Amino acid sequence: MERPFHKFLDHTADVFFVAKADTLSELFEQCALAVEETMVDITKVVPQQKVKILGEDKNIETLLYDFLDELVFFKDYKQMMFGRFEVSIEEKDGKYFLTCLAFGEKLDLARHDPKVDVKAITMHEFEVKKIDKGWQANVIVDI
Repeated sequence: MERPFHKFLDHTADVFFVAKADTLSELFEQCALAVEETMVDITKVVPQQKVKILGEDKNIETLLYDFLDELVFFKDYKQMMFGRFEVSIEEKDGKYFLTCLAFGEKLDLARHDPKVDVKAITMHEFEVKKIDKGWQANVIVDI
């Protein structure tokens, strides 16, 4: 597969993106970057703080949904924006375990070039699937 990536697709009222990667860890990183990029210019986010995010679930879709929802929580509650992620996904005994280090800083309206405010991750058309050369996720965020 080519490099992991995410791309935005046209959608009527929300933001829709597709992410692809060789591994689940890379897929989660790409989805996290896409959520943050929806809100700000992530190239301007300085990695001043490190936040550890943990999760576990039997369902990989639910784990990704909860992870992305946690990023929205950090934006709303702590006003934290992230520009880099180190994600590890492990599968053991029929369960997926997520460990993420998110690097970022408090939202700076003057420097981060705000775009739109993500209100929530939606389950509408939400999908994580194994593809020929890795993994793919389809995500719609409510703005």
